[in-house]
Amino acid sequence: MSTTPPHHSPVSGPGLLTPLEQEILDEYTRLLHNMNNLSTSIAAISGTPTAKILDSLRGLERKTGLVFTLLKASVYSMVLQQQLDVEGREGEGGGGDGGEGYGKEKGEGEDESRLG
Repeated sequence: MSTTPPHHSPVSGPGLLTPLEQEILDEYTRLLHNMNNLSTSIAAISGTPTAKILDSLRGLERKTGLVFTLLKASVYSMVLQQQLDVEGREGEGGGGDGGEGYGKEKGEGEDESRLG
């Protein structure tokens, strides 16, 4: 969106500015250009009725909420699938943990059996 303005440096001449100084001046020129663009955008937004802006933001909020919900569902699905894959591999190998059920890590129930 932003284009870099042409280099206007009335001070630069042979030996007047170092390359670093010229680079800094160029950065300030780009910053001025970006600030002018921002000022124009803010002026355009300030002329827009508040109700219209709020309606646009509500729509954006709904879409963002939907994307967040879909992302959580996808992550949950992936974690659940990984858990089922791991349990399936443990069950196929015959070296499972004795079918102790969900939520128990290997070795969790072993201490109680030794104590009692």
